Amino acid sequence: MRLGATGNNDGVNDEYGAGSGSEETQPLGAPIGPRPTWKPPSSYPPPGTRPLTSELLSPGPPSPGAGRPSGWMWPVIAVLALVLGLAGGFAGSAIYHRTDDASSDNGGSNGAGLTTTGVQTAAPIKGGKSSVAAVAQALLPSTVQISAEYEGEPGGATGSGFVIDQAGHIVTNNHVVEQAAEDDGPIEVVDQDGNRYDATVVGRSPVYDLAVLYCAEAKQVEPAALGASKALHVGDPVVAIGSPLGLSATVTAGIVSALERPVTTGDGDASSYINAIQTDAAINPGNSGGPLVNMLGQVIGVNSAIATTGGTTGGDQAGNIGVGFAIPIEQVKITADQILRTGEARYPVIGAKVQTGKRDGSGAQIDEVIADTPADDAGLEEGDVVVALDGQKVTDGIALIVSIRAHQPGETLTFTVLRDGDQKDLDITLDSEVW
Repeated sequence: MRLGATGNNDGVNDEYGAGSGSEETQPLGAPIGPRPTWKPPSSYPPPGTRPLTSELLSPGPPSPGAGRPSGWMWPVIAVLALVLGLAGGFAGSAIYHRTDDASSDNGGSNGAGLTTTGVQTAAPIKGGKSSVAAVAQALLPSTVQISAEYEGEPGGATGSGFVIDQAGHIVTNNHVVEQAAEDDGPIEVVDQDGNRYDATVVGRSPVYDLAVLYCAEAKQVEPAALGASKALHVGDPVVAIGSPLGLSATVTAGIVSALERPVTTGDGDASSYINAIQTDAAINPGNSGGPLVNMLGQVIGVNSAIATTGGTTGGDQAGNIGVGFAIPIEQVKITADQILRTGEARYPVIGAKVQTGKRDGSGAQIDEVIADTPADDAGLEEGDVVVALDGQKVTDGIALIVSIRAHQPGETLTFTVLRDGDQKDLDITLDSEVW
């Protein structure tokens, strides 16, 4: 599934950028040159589809002490006529950004990552005593509403987040705070009791749609316990917590409806690719950045996107239809650790571009291989079709990008490719790039 389509009118790819023409392409290498401004994706309809427009969701009733809630749904052409939309926040710039004071004594990068910040992993709920009410009681104090103001938009963006350690750090989605960070706008967090506190951005990763904030008052909050999404099974019960439509401290429940679902949000080089947990727990705009929790009270994902039927007009709202997506907690921990160590996050690259417009399940066709990159060194060639990665089937370009970004720089992966009717295995060691 893809949120927003990429393309340039001239049909020419820049060296590492997204392409256009008869098929869309996405880089498996690192972008170079100026970072693009993140635009509403309605300018980039994929071939054979009608343009879609971004929709401003009508605000829900404000919670006590909260500002006016608002959020943009970014549309996406998806299978089964679904339209993927972000679960809260607004589109803004995709340029990597760290605040000037993020490395000072305000709780910014610390050189030690999550290892010394008091991360909790022990399940707060013991077996046999689990219930949605018990999960809510354990997690609501650790979950916050986020209000991020920026120039030209009264009320700004609203979303959710959760305290990840005892050092005052909060995890949320990048798309909740990115425009405020670019405009140097104020960011506030609102706790369960309606108290409002200032927060600053430590670092952001548009690639993984994650951001880490610092709030001094959050040091007094018990951090959420972190679990493992890899222990999940389809059908497992889960709970989503956040501030949908500005309604703070809201709890919804459902099940895991799919695992390792390739989902992408944004457009072009600014796209975020997620190997997502799919859930039918009700998730709506404003839930972005909030925790998805197992029945032991451990966070197993960060709610990030929803599917809608699209096509709403006038005052209608596009919202939950029982298909939501969360970033697995394993990726959240890796990205947060990198941000806290250095103030920035890295993602894996191989130095090639792949078609993303072709979705017939036959594999991922390589459009270009950049010279002197890991892909080039391993012998990957233009026209190769990647059909498996480390023995796992690859159906299309988006699935390949998601699979690569589920790994870490330095890992060596086996790419199974079809070339002129022959099948070959190529071992490629992942390089890295900062964004």
